[in-house]
Amino acid sequence: MTLAPTTGAAPPATRDLTYAEAVREALAQAMDDDPDVFLLGEDIGVYGGAFGVTGDLVHRYGTDRVRDTPISELGIVGAAVGAALVGMRPVVEIQFSDFTCQAMDQIVNQAAKIHFMLGGAAQVPMVLRAPGGSGTGAAAQHSQSLEAWFAHVPGLKVVMPATPADAKGLLLAAVDDPNPVVVLEHKLLYKRSGPVPEGPYRVPLSQAAVHREGKDLTIVATGVMVSRALAAADRLAAQGVTATVVDPRTLKPLDSDTVLAAVKATGRVLLVQEAPSTCGFMAEVAALIAGSDALYTLLAPIARLGGLDVPIPYAPQLERAAVPQTEDITAASLELMKY
Repeated sequence: MTLAPTTGAAPPATRDLTYAEAVREALAQAMDDDPDVFLLGEDIGVYGGAFGVTGDLVHRYGTDRVRDTPISELGIVGAAVGAALVGMRPVVEIQFSDFTCQAMDQIVNQAAKIHFMLGGAAQVPMVLRAPGGSGTGAAAQHSQSLEAWFAHVPGLKVVMPATPADAKGLLLAAVDDPNPVVVLEHKLLYKRSGPVPEGPYRVPLSQAAVHREGKDLTIVATGVMVSRALAAADRLAAQGVTATVVDPRTLKPLDSDTVLAAVKATGRVLLVQEAPSTCGFMAEVAALIAGSDALYTLLAPIARLGGLDVPIPYAPQLERAAVPQTEDITAASLELMKY
């Protein structure tokens, strides 16, 4: 499903922004709307963030609300959890999603659990932003896709925006949420442009997007794989095969209704992720389909396409070979069409 304007309302004004600009605009609008929203992370101030996302926000809002931190992810997230518990709305930037490993105790054992352990008497309205994924030559310790880790943890919501518009809308919805949300932003998407509504808006943290509709197969993809799936769909169309492309957007809670409806409509499904296939998020989607009545509409086995079960290599040609590319999605789709 895609968001539509209210009946009778004019479509919102849009202009093209990069993904990074859309995130920055969301942060600024959240800070304008609520004085309790503040940012913290390594080099997010004068330097503007490792990927330039926070830009000039420190000059606009000052160092009290855009806080550079020491190099200690455990301390950064711990400070955010404490601030959230006393009513603030911190937005944490972790330079690379890989570095969340240093803060897992605070994320998994504190932020995700406190609301439940205190019987709902406390909330942790914290957002954790982290760039992930391969494609920049950053090698094995700076290129991982860890979404399945976070989606496995009760108490965490997990989103993976694939477009500039979703990067803004999902982030604003995450800031509003009364408990922790992990926002995973793919590094390759930061410079990509697309239409983004001007004013504040929210994309619900429970609603998938159908970017393209076809009759022959459904491709479910996340993050940077969404654009590759759409490129593959163009190639397939040239060969007479039409594909529906579904982006869950929010991994947890997952919009299972939209995914299952698309699968039922086409009878074939290819599940695409950048992360290694072993124990990946798309295994959960495959189980969802297999345990639903959509199973009886399938014309072919459920197919998964993920990264190789290897650390991301540094060498560009090996890095590229380690994760699905447009040609891999096209080939896997054509294999499904043989059934």
